[in-house]
Amino acid sequence: MMRGMRNLLLASLLASLLAFPLTAQESPYVSAQTRDIKAVSPADAKQLREGAGMGLAMAAELNGHPGPKHVLELTEKLALSDAQRVAVQKIYDAMHVEAVKLGAEILELETRLDRAFAATTIDQKLLASLTAQIATLQGRLRYTHLAAHIETRALLSKQQNVMYAQLRGYGSADAHQHHH
Repeated sequence: MMRGMRNLLLASLLASLLAFPLTAQESPYVSAQTRDIKAVSPADAKQLREGAGMGLAMAAELNGHPGPKHVLELTEKLALSDAQRVAVQKIYDAMHVEAVKLGAEILELETRLDRAFAATTIDQKLLASLTAQIATLQGRLRYTHLAAHIETRALLSKQQNVMYAQLRGYGSADAHQHHH
């Protein structure tokens, strides 16, 4: 009797398992399988190729240090002098050239890392080398963007810095000024 009950219970359990097929939990990375570089989204790759800011200068931007690209976009509203406009353009151009160069280097190393994993030729030494190089370049890229904000702020008058913050929608520009 006990054996029959146990067999019935096992049969019932097996039937339950077959009724609800086991499915793997789908990874959020599934859509990334077809990317050229698995760990870099197409949008991020595009921004790296174009030298875009990618939010790397938020510490500056949100603390009262204007970005050169946005200052140039607001030339008339900020009443930039010709000399200021030329100087900000030089800052932007230098930053942009360096950012594009660094972005290309980052993408090259990310491609090498991706390919090494894909070919299963990755080892600890190569992994350490590539990730250290990528981190260094990412730090240099962030520095490039942040430094341009510092240079730009120095070229603007206090009033222009306040106006910039207001035009960018950062609320009370005075909140930024107490740090400086």
